[in-house]
Amino acid sequence: MPQKMKVLAIIGKETIEIREVDRPVTRPNQVLVKIEGCAICTWEQRVYASGKATMPFLGGHEVVGRIVELGSKVNPKDFALGDLVTVSMIHACGSCYYCRRGEENLCVNAYANMSEDYGMNGPGGFAQYKAADPSKVWKLNPELPWENGIFVEPLGCVCKSIERANIGLGDDVVVIGGGVMGMLHMLTAKRRGARVIMSEIDPRRRELAESLGCDVVFSPKEADPVEFVKNLTEGRGADVVFDTTIFPAVAAQAIEMTGKMGRCMMYSSIYPDDPLAISANMIHSTERVITGSVSPSIASFDTAVRLLNKKLVDPSRLLSAVIPFDDAKKAFETAIRPDTYRVIIKF
Repeated sequence: MPQKMKVLAIIGKETIEIREVDRPVTRPNQVLVKIEGCAICTWEQRVYASGKATMPFLGGHEVVGRIVELGSKVNPKDFALGDLVTVSMIHACGSCYYCRRGEENLCVNAYANMSEDYGMNGPGGFAQYKAADPSKVWKLNPELPWENGIFVEPLGCVCKSIERANIGLGDDVVVIGGGVMGMLHMLTAKRRGARVIMSEIDPRRRELAESLGCDVVFSPKEADPVEFVKNLTEGRGADVVFDTTIFPAVAAQAIEMTGKMGRCMMYSSIYPDDPLAISANMIHSTERVITGSVSPSIASFDTAVRLLNKKLVDPSRLLSAVIPFDDAKKAFETAIRPDTYRVIIKF
């Protein structure tokens, strides 16, 4: 008889079910990870709130756990029982055009169903166990609170964005939005030697940003954001702008506040995906770069692990709650509130 484990499946709008399925069997070239916790990302929040996905949906891709079994072909010098680890849960096929260029985040099979063996859809992190190839597993500093390890995946996304933005020492960097991803952009941009300006409506988030070291914080309700940024930069506009919000109107402002030769990063998905009116002549005459960034590559995931392991970035104040899996509905209801940051489901 196969051993069993419990998983959390979203089965409809605002409806969650704990199910029992077969525990993964560790193959010779795999390790078995007992998941300590998995954070509820925006993706899972949207599926829960809208019910728009192929159901049942087994979400979860920001995971931390401990190795409890080594496959017979895994080198014990690389991993040991009890190691605190994180697992890259986003699929990369390794053979498509983008994977072979080192851009695994753009893999054409990135959203391949990782839970089809359970008759479900999704990456599969909301489970008690995960079997993974060593190439998908990173060891974490044993002195790191395991809850901080949850932030490897979102920080890896941010590191990819930061690299694409090519921040220089002394650059003026604007971060629009003070949610989890906005705060992580701010923290990493500061590590790059930038002056960081954050636009955020919520006063509590502005206070947090200031306490975490953001140089300038303002409310776009109290000042025109484009004019505010231009006034700070002697009329030039910012060297780099990261838009971490979902609003088309804000995306348009992000482009407008970007200076000549600046880089405007569309980090977030936009809802609704309304087209923007952009002057091609403006792009021509200012040499602005308007681009995007999605998901972590292997390199940026690895960078995030190193930043957290060396305690160069401390995300602890971006954790709002740790809630047991048998109270998962409370966890999701907490996560979708606008006044919270990351919420972890603990297994």
